[in-house]
Amino acid sequence: MKKSLFRPARTGLAMALLAGVAATSHAQSSVQLYGLMDASAGRFQAAGAASSNAVSSGNMTTSYIGFKGTEDLGGGLSAKFAAEHFMRLDTGEAGRFNGDAFWARNAYVGLTSTSLGSVTLGRNTTSMFVSTLLFNAFGDSFGFSPSIRHWFTAGTLTGDSGWSDSVSYTTPSMSGLTGQLQVAGGEGNGGRNVGGNVLYFSGKFAATLAAQNVKKGATVADTTAWQLGASYDLGWAKLFGQGGQVDNKTTDVTYKLVEAGVSVPMGAGKWMAQGGYLKPETGKKRATLSLGYSHNLSKRTELYSVYMFDKAAALTNGNTYAVGVRHKF
Repeated sequence: MKKSLFRPARTGLAMALLAGVAATSHAQSSVQLYGLMDASAGRFQAAGAASSNAVSSGNMTTSYIGFKGTEDLGGGLSAKFAAEHFMRLDTGEAGRFNGDAFWARNAYVGLTSTSLGSVTLGRNTTSMFVSTLLFNAFGDSFGFSPSIRHWFTAGTLTGDSGWSDSVSYTTPSMSGLTGQLQVAGGEGNGGRNVGGNVLYFSGKFAATLAAQNVKKGATVADTTAWQLGASYDLGWAKLFGQGGQVDNKTTDVTYKLVEAGVSVPMGAGKWMAQGGYLKPETGKKRATLSLGYSHNLSKRTELYSVYMFDKAAALTNGNTYAVGVRHKF
């Protein structure tokens, strides 16, 4: 009788222990599938270019799908990875453009320490891009943000918004202050890239200083750049400002950039306005203004409408009108 009673008790205890170990293991590691789909329709026209009536992908945020995961290694140390792929919803093609790397958004593995910060190796989003998107009203919009367009698509900065063959270190937050340093090895393809930023968030105020030097790439122009940015949340409106300079060593042209914007919450949405001025030492000056409204249908889905005016010296003005849907998952 003792034996028959003891065995079930021991078996039950073992099952409970196994269940506890499984639950702990599940809590210590995770893998997520996530992404964002964005498409808009309208009339698109940059300064000096012909207009087109089209359905376009990723104008408010570049469409992508990604996988990321973490594992708790104990003692405040975790392993992490991310692999993220850009796509074009209008055509179903991979990447932002023909020839784009498949995992061009991020592709890294690394370690994070609660006391020492984090290190990632692979392809990393640049510090300059993060600072630029955080301090303008249209965020990371390549299609509609004057800031993103002036810094990243107007022939000013070089080296893309992500660096391959890179190591990125981010400090832990110290009273709202964090820093990041990135290096991308030349690996027989020109010199290395070096960049970084400092970010400060304290209540309603936030600010950044970012800088980078790009030499990597046999066909990529060598550039040095710095940027200052700040924002202040008034409650009824949030103000944004940016300024900086890009020196193109290959073409010997210096660009000065000034950007300012505001977002105003209204019900389930917000109004956005952002303007910018790009002034090269030689060449065409450019001014861009974007006005938009986004309306949240849920925490994951929003509708938006945008008007953008783009003007460059001696070129025909560009006028863009678009409406779109952005969905996160």
